[in-house]
Amino acid sequence: MESLFPNPGAGAAIFLVGFMACGKSTVGPQLGAKLACPFIDLDRVIEAEVGCTIAELIDREGEAAFRRIEADALRAVSRERAVIAPGGGAITRPENRECMRQAGVLIWLDAPFELCWSRILADAVVRPLAPDSRSARERYDARLPLYRQAPLRIEITRDKTPEQIADEILALL
Repeated sequence: MESLFPNPGAGAAIFLVGFMACGKSTVGPQLGAKLACPFIDLDRVIEAEVGCTIAELIDREGEAAFRRIEADALRAVSRERAVIAPGGGAITRPENRECMRQAGVLIWLDAPFELCWSRILADAVVRPLAPDSRSARERYDARLPLYRQAPLRIEITRDKTPEQIADEILALL
């Protein structure tokens, strides 16, 4: 099988996509370490750029402004040979989907809503786009057809460790 990164200088990125709290930011560092390449959490890149949390940015400027900033940040990091975790909603913009398709491979971390919601409730991170179960479920259901377009899929369950998931991804690649 041809290496995913045939040319170390090439930009072939791996994009981990999926709903918030599906495990992108947890699995990404594990996968990056196994591939000997950096892990980029797009939300952290944005926060460093704007000087505040994603929640504060959305509260201050709105979701549409956040999505524009997110698209710019995604274009900038997509040139990297890296494992990249965009936010759960990055896939909703057609230009982001095209950017990711052209820059590398998309892998959907397919976690059931109930697992994502339980992690959201347990997480200290404020998620302004998931203020309650009903609205979070609506977002999940609306994004599901977009996630399903990813060429590779990994089933996420409560009992799988991030390392096991990273190993499953390696086996797919």
